[in-house]
Amino acid sequence: MTEPLRTAHERGVAVLTLDDHPRRNALSRSLVSALTEALHKADGDGDVRAVVLTHSGSTFSAGADLKDPPAPDAVLALLRLLLELDKPVVARVTGHARAGGLGLLGACDIAVAGPEATFAFTEVRLGVAPALISLPLLPRLDARAASRYWLTGERFDAPEAARIGLLTAAAQDVDAALAPVLDGLRKAAPQALRATKQLVNARVLEAFGSGGDAMAALTARLFGSAEAREGMAAFMERRDPAWVR
Repeated sequence: MTEPLRTAHERGVAVLTLDDHPRRNALSRSLVSALTEALHKADGDGDVRAVVLTHSGSTFSAGADLKDPPAPDAVLALLRLLLELDKPVVARVTGHARAGGLGLLGACDIAVAGPEATFAFTEVRLGVAPALISLPLLPRLDARAASRYWLTGERFDAPEAARIGLLTAAAQDVDAALAPVLDGLRKAAPQALRATKQLVNARVLEAFGSGGDAMAALTARLFGSAEAREGMAAFMERRDPAWVR
């Protein structure tokens, strides 16, 4: 079995590549575990100033792996880890992101995507809700846009994702756009990065403290429902679920 995550180091930057592209980098138990472990390792490495989270294939992440879903508590812990990590985490996106994959973007400190990227909160079409990912995303997103895209599951592009606060920026050349960002992070003092990240993320982390357990419980309940079973079966069978009119 191949590993779902690749790691590399580039001049003080730990590069973590989601590398299960046959499964569209879906958040399986193995990928969540590998990513959690790699983030802890990067956090303890004194030579690392920042982390880049990127992907192989045409999809950044398709969200929860419907065949091997991770426990809600594991996803909750991963999102919180991204926010609490002493090192800034930068998302480099050149493909599609769906559902829980957008939660990863929301938990990153900086996120840049290219023209190939598309985004959609597809949970409602599967019979569930973006409960866990609401914790990092609602404090960042335009409220009207969140209502529209969360309730409809519509697809949108990188410029729209940047407009509503899902991304830091949309760029024609993602690596060119990230070059000055990573250069700035390499020049920053570790103590200063840690303290500044804590200031920036304090309001987002408040949501985890007040609502994390409730969102994990809601996720478990919805995923175990008859409606979700129908929605996921329809997705696997490439048909409309029973509720479509």
